[in-house]
Amino acid sequence: MSEDISKIIKELPYYEKILLKNLEENEDILPEEIAEKENISIKSVMSAAGSLAAKGIIDVNKNTEEKIKLTKSGKDIAEKGLPERRVLNVLSHEKTISMKELGEKIGLDKKEANISLGWLNRKKWAKINNGELTVTNQGIEDSDTHGEDEKLLKKLFTNKSLNKSNLNKEELKSFKSLNQRKNLIEIKKTTSHSFKLNKLGKEILKEGFEIGDKKEEATQLTHNDLKEGSWKNKNYRPYDITAESPKTFAGKGHPLRKIIQEIREIFLDLGFTESNGTALDSAFWNFDALFQPQDHAAREMQDTFYVKNPAECKLPEEDIVDKVSKTHEDGGNTNSTGWGYKWDIDVAKQSLLRTHTTGISTKYLASHQPPMKMFSVGRVFRRETITYKHLPEFHQVEGIISAEGISFQHLLGILKEFYKKLGFEVRFRPAYFPYTYMSCECEIYLEDRESWIELGGAGMFRPEVLEPLGIKVPTLAFGLGIERLAMIRYNISDIRMLYKSDIKWLREIPLDNGVKLKFDY
Repeated sequence: MSEDISKIIKELPYYEKILLKNLEENEDILPEEIAEKENISIKSVMSAAGSLAAKGIIDVNKNTEEKIKLTKSGKDIAEKGLPERRVLNVLSHEKTISMKELGEKIGLDKKEANISLGWLNRKKWAKINNGELTVTNQGIEDSDTHGEDEKLLKKLFTNKSLNKSNLNKEELKSFKSLNQRKNLIEIKKTTSHSFKLNKLGKEILKEGFEIGDKKEEATQLTHNDLKEGSWKNKNYRPYDITAESPKTFAGKGHPLRKIIQEIREIFLDLGFTESNGTALDSAFWNFDALFQPQDHAAREMQDTFYVKNPAECKLPEEDIVDKVSKTHEDGGNTNSTGWGYKWDIDVAKQSLLRTHTTGISTKYLASHQPPMKMFSVGRVFRRETITYKHLPEFHQVEGIISAEGISFQHLLGILKEFYKKLGFEVRFRPAYFPYTYMSCECEIYLEDRESWIELGGAGMFRPEVLEPLGIKVPTLAFGLGIERLAMIRYNISDIRMLYKSDIKWLREIPLDNGVKLKFDY
């Protein structure tokens, strides 16, 4: 006996030996027959088979068979005849039947009558003209012969059930026809397994082995075995310590959730206070308080999700509303000319799903006094076409710093520190936003692509934003996208992957958030 075969035999569990011995006697034996013969469960047989197959000792073949049989309604129709046949039986004698008399003369209910008309037309057995049903030449010709579908119906009624694989070409065609009729045929799939010894299995059986008592086979040494001395009479099956063990996957946070948490920790470490808001907000806080004109393109239905219920939101105290209104119309107390139009309070009351989290910042400014450092992380909504890099909802991190003596340079320093902690080099380029001046966009450098990617906007809040909220000192603001950061971090080219339940991808994401990966889209 070769050393390898000997080692395999020693490591064979009791049920695997039982299965092999049965295959030696009869290779065509079925799992159910082995279970009954050995008085063991079918689960034990299949478990042993799976283990032997994994070791390359046997092959397990899976066979799926479809059985077809008549439902209760199908049996009733098989006895009475198909609705169109019952109509044809009468038509072949009377030639013409009034549509009104169809149910009365033939005994069909309304549903059966409608079904019969469709099949009479399909089989070209009758025609409808001026409310009368008239038999055709084809109908007369077929009146004494049964079609293939009727023959299969009778065969099913006689045999109770049939294997679909045993049907001939004509019967298969008839089966498809009958199956088009609702609640006529029932299809049941049955799965069976068979085993086949491969070369290694035959070599093992050729060498031979003994099957001991299951009670005497042990897989571990217990305290009682040692105490009572029963270990001496047990057969301890050896283990292959070099065998491949099953993969285990540690529980971990979702990739997007992990990067959101990382961003939160960075801003908390930088001394910011976190604030939250609601996804449903008023146009006042989302647009008007940010000095965004009421005819701005971003407010159009094709860019913003407006809500029917509630159709309106409650506005803040009258003093803030009046100041925002005057700022839009003529600049108010800001030394600005404003937008030069009549501000409409009804437009400001409109309900919408927030298009950015900057509304949280304006609410925070209205209810707190400087100095302050605040950030928020939340989901925002825009009417975007779904593509590999755009979604109608995504996450944004928003922040403000309001204090005496701060400048645009402080803003750039904060953002540089933030991206540095995430492991990116950042640069800034001038940009325009209705509610900040000066303004810039943040771009990070990707070494693999040797290019810069834009990730968000920032700037100094304009006096037209700050004055109505009662803020007299400079205020910095920034809003940064999170999904694109996650795409870079986790090396994915399609933003939709972040929201798919792809368990394989989720398992393969490394636990270490600090690993810089390639990004290509």
